[in-house]
Amino acid sequence: MSDDSDSPWGSGKKSEGKSPWGSSNGSGGKRPQDDRPTSIPEIDDMVRKGQERLKVLLGGKGGGSQGGGKGRQPGGFSRGTYGLFGLFLVLIWAYASFYTVKPEEKSIELLLGKYYRTGTSGLNFAPWPFITHEVLTVTRENTEDVGVGSRTGNQDEGLMLTGDENIVDIDFSVVWNIADPAKFLFNLAQPRETIKAVSESAMREVIARSNLAPILNRDRAVISAEVRALIQTTLDSYDSGVNIVRLNFEKADPPAEVIDAFRDVQAAEQEKDTLEKQADAYANQALAKARGEAAQLIQEAEGYKAKVVNESEGEAARFVSVYEEYIKAKDVTRKRIYLEKMESIFKEVDKVILDQNVGGDQGVVPYLPLNQLRAGGNN
Repeated sequence: MSDDSDSPWGSGKKSEGKSPWGSSNGSGGKRPQDDRPTSIPEIDDMVRKGQERLKVLLGGKGGGSQGGGKGRQPGGFSRGTYGLFGLFLVLIWAYASFYTVKPEEKSIELLLGKYYRTGTSGLNFAPWPFITHEVLTVTRENTEDVGVGSRTGNQDEGLMLTGDENIVDIDFSVVWNIADPAKFLFNLAQPRETIKAVSESAMREVIARSNLAPILNRDRAVISAEVRALIQTTLDSYDSGVNIVRLNFEKADPPAEVIDAFRDVQAAEQEKDTLEKQADAYANQALAKARGEAAQLIQEAEGYKAKVVNESEGEAARFVSVYEEYIKAKDVTRKRIYLEKMESIFKEVDKVILDQNVGGDQGVVPYLPLNQLRAGGNN
């Protein structure tokens, strides 16, 4: 093996700068291609399709090949696309973080789901997603209806038992608003259902202590005030943050099945009351008249008694005085008594006095109309 052509490297001569693999140390030779693939084609296709779809969603156009475009970053996105995407995220964050509270509203801010603070009217800032907010209208009046006219349509909802074991059909509404948004938001899971249940329970409690007649006639305002106070007290014990504005007592009637009979009973009771009042008036009038007549008779008797007693006492006193004078001078006193008595007797009698010297010896007096003369003299 004297000849170099028999070299196992397949070359008969030693060439300068050549490698046994047939590549040059300089730029003249070529390296044989490697049979192993540089990457997996399926993964490249999936990445390229994902990039194209993302560019379409961001407003760009899908491209069929990688590379080839000025200002593009590796992966197929331009710097402008990244800037627009960042600005879009900032706008979304600002929209979620800034909010406005109207004068009739209040806001509650939550830090990771827990109460953080109460917002003020106007523009507020709550950095999302760590702080979220709830805006509630606190001045709006909400209404809960209870009874036959309620929105539930339950016909037996307003039937309640009174203290005298009668059934009455009540229809009322409760008007409320939010007094404390934090308590309202955290302490009541179902506010409207809770307020309605408490209102119905309070009305049943008050009606159970009342009789039927006052409920139907004159005590509705009193019952409304009592029920409203009871509802407010119960909700305050729950820390509900609810304020009961007013309670409207709309209807209180007997059940529809017996309303006609009840009206007949009411009419009979009213007639009974009328007759009783008339009888009482007549009794009072007769009694007053009888009492007046009795008082008059008593006064007349008392007067007559006083008169008789006074006259008797006066006569007795006069008799005593006369008797005392009679003891002192019997003849004079006797004659005076006789003359006074005669005077009292003849004072009431028509009398004619005749003089014996008139008429001569015969004692005959010419007839004269003495009674007429006397009457004329009196005139």
